Amino acid sequence: MKKKIISTIAICLLALYGCTNSNSITDVSKNTSSGTVATEPSTFFSENDTDSTTESKSVTLPEEILSEMTLEEKIGQLFIIRPEKLSFDENDSSCLTEVSDEMLDTISSYNIGGICMFKENIISPEQVNSYIDALQNGSDLPMFISVDEEGGLVARIANCDTFDVTKYESMEAIGSTDNPDNAKEMGSTIGNYLNDYGFNLDFAPVADVNTNPENIVIGSRAFGNDPNLVASMVNSAIDGFQSQNIMCCVKHFPGHGDTTGDTHDGYVSINKTWEDLKSCELIPFIAAIDNNVDTIMVAHITTPNITSDKLPASMSYEIVTEKLRNELGYNGVVITDAMEMGAIADNYTSATGAVCAMKAGVDIILMPEDFTEAYYGIYEAVMNGELSEERIDESVLRILTLKERYGLIK
Repeated sequence: MKKKIISTIAICLLALYGCTNSNSITDVSKNTSSGTVATEPSTFFSENDTDSTTESKSVTLPEEILSEMTLEEKIGQLFIIRPEKLSFDENDSSCLTEVSDEMLDTISSYNIGGICMFKENIISPEQVNSYIDALQNGSDLPMFISVDEEGGLVARIANCDTFDVTKYESMEAIGSTDNPDNAKEMGSTIGNYLNDYGFNLDFAPVADVNTNPENIVIGSRAFGNDPNLVASMVNSAIDGFQSQNIMCCVKHFPGHGDTTGDTHDGYVSINKTWEDLKSCELIPFIAAIDNNVDTIMVAHITTPNITSDKLPASMSYEIVTEKLRNELGYNGVVITDAMEMGAIADNYTSATGAVCAMKAGVDIILMPEDFTEAYYGIYEAVMNGELSEERIDESVLRILTLKERYGLIK
């Protein structure tokens, strides 16, 4: 695939399947087609915009930036992807740890909203600093540079031997102290070194309540099995992260603690009612909402006793908009769990998953299996009226507002 895909003139329509209200997650079959948009996104910051005058600084207001963006630029902000997805050469492994011209071209052409780094992208402090600097310097609008650094088992930096940072046994161990100050210290410590290396968004803390001993996904990643203890620990951790200017993301809404399957591998369902969840699993999320948490990650678990659409929570309007936004009152940034996970990728095309998530009320599509297909899927959905541009604007404004709040937009 060529570097400048967007510069082509023809639009190749995607064979999209719509969101379904059927009773089976597998009712939407896979389709791997993708297309191209008609115009190449333009750069919306001119040389004069970088002037230090008071007049030029007003351009950085989220509403004003949004008003200057093309549809294509807006769509790009809806995605956080792996670095290697910036290269279209599947045989090029150098992009894992080095930034190429092609990667920079992709960032610029698609106006990418953010990058998520994994252990494959991390070699040493010097390499990470250089890598992140190069990525950010290639973007007109500063990106989210994110990582899963929970502490304990899931810690891309701390579990790399070349980094001399504080390591934590687990969140369960911190929760067992029954002292929220320890969670705040953990968040501050992790946030401090992430900030030093150039990260600005951590997919942590875990807000799940570990109520099922057969759970193979959460376990010691949770602060414990008492929802009130978990809520206290989560909010203290949030305070710690934010004190170091690191955005945080509580996960995995509406609660992954009482499941036995792994959404990385396929379909996972929770049979509790909404009232059941409100009495346990939702308590830490509600507390985090009250604490103005930056972002909330929605899981791919299916909730048949709550929703009629039978879709994964990450693609369900009933869960994201009716429950999380309307009932619980959350108006911050909502992020899907990774869309490349089996629960989504095995049952939906990247385009269908992305469009359904946007229709559900999500703001950021995290790591679709096929980024370009997901991007063009949203574009085509706007072109054919399935999604309105006003709906896209709602999400982009939330994203830009969060970036401004943390000083990414100056």
